[in-house]
Amino acid sequence: MINFFLPALTAAAAQPSLWSLVSTSKPISMAVLLLLVSASCFSWAIIFTKWSRLRKARDENRKFLKAFRKANGFDTITAACEQFAAAPLVTVYDFGHAEVERQLRAKQNLTNRAAVERSLQIAAGEEIARLETNMSWLATTAAITPFVGLFGTVWGIIDAFQALTGAGAASLRAVGPGIAEALIATAMGLFAAIPAAIFYNYFGFLIRDISAKMEDFGLEFMNLIERVYEA
Repeated sequence: MINFFLPALTAAAAQPSLWSLVSTSKPISMAVLLLLVSASCFSWAIIFTKWSRLRKARDENRKFLKAFRKANGFDTITAACEQFAAAPLVTVYDFGHAEVERQLRAKQNLTNRAAVERSLQIAAGEEIARLETNMSWLATTAAITPFVGLFGTVWGIIDAFQALTGAGAASLRAVGPGIAEALIATAMGLFAAIPAAIFYNYFGFLIRDISAKMEDFGLEFMNLIERVYEA
């Protein structure tokens, strides 16, 4: 029985490991792998950072909006702004309230509602731009790394067949390690691209949701100042 399995065990032990294939890669193949690993690590760093930031932004938005709707006046809302400073809605409120205060100081009355609306829109735009930071990197990683991996694979296969032409005898055993080494680049490209694509779409959904919340909040803010200053 042992003699029956011995040839299979010997062949398995003789097969090169994944690490040995990577460590013996040619310079160009190694450069491609290092590029893909770097892109993947940077993408995961962005994913973890943005996951935390967006989750906190949504949570703070919800708490601030609840406090805003319960507030009796601007003093109470200002206290809520200090408590939930990470909420994008706080920035929108600050811009709108600052414009209201400027008009009241200048003319003792709210005379230009359009200026307040523009301030709210500017604040919302700045917050969206801040939330979208590094999203382009995720999109680029998702789009480019599969092709970089494919380039590494094609280059490795070319090297493998060039080595085969110089060999005395053509066999799968001779060309197999080179092809396996080349295919690692494709696998690494997909490993970098797939998470980047998934989280790019997911974070885009969250950002669009926050953007819609800011637009709705702008309407609520305008309703508030109409009740307070134009009653």
